[in-house]
Amino acid sequence: MMDTRADRKAALYGAFALSGKALASGKRLELLDLLAQGERSVDALARAAGLNLTTASAHLQTLKQAGFVTARRDGTRIHYRLAGDDVAQLLSLLLKVAETHQAAVTPALQDYLGSDSATEIDRAELQARAAAGDVVILDVRPAEEYAAGHIPGAISIPVDELAERIGELPEDLEIVVYCRGEYCVFAYDAVRTLTEHGRRAIRLNDGMLEWRVAELPVDVTATA
Repeated sequence: MMDTRADRKAALYGAFALSGKALASGKRLELLDLLAQGERSVDALARAAGLNLTTASAHLQTLKQAGFVTARRDGTRIHYRLAGDDVAQLLSLLLKVAETHQAAVTPALQDYLGSDSATEIDRAELQARAAAGDVVILDVRPAEEYAAGHIPGAISIPVDELAERIGELPEDLEIVVYCRGEYCVFAYDAVRTLTEHGRRAIRLNDGMLEWRVAELPVDVTATA
């Protein structure tokens, strides 16, 4: 059988489709979201995503075969990271397009994040207010994610430690909370906790994923 231009076009789009197939899993999207926060070992990713090691490894291999992630070995551990900033951009765009055009997303968001009247601000306003010194920026992601990269000047208090550590936050400033991204529940939970304890708290309207995609400054905590 002759190899026609139509055959070559079909092969090209078939190759494109492999990327789409790799993204056709909620857990693989969640793993990409976690890796957008920084490099992680397989066992750390499995714990964060609520997966067993075998399943997490299989999902990561699929993402690697599609070119979305890369891996390195450190002794007996394998660490993964995004293959490039363009992967984070793709993830951010995919989530936003789905929210805009997929009817099932909005009720799922409301069910997951809950509904409240907390004020939100955008990145430009946060930067302006931080420069003026009239807000505290609070990162409520796990400590390892904060260490891998955070908004300059942000204080790290993981959301599950917040109730016990509220005293570490200034009482006279409004607190701007952020977490992994626009669809991360940690910021919502943190604002509720802070409000219940009488603090003035608002959310950044997205998070670290979108901050990185916008190529804004990121601080990294040095490790020994």
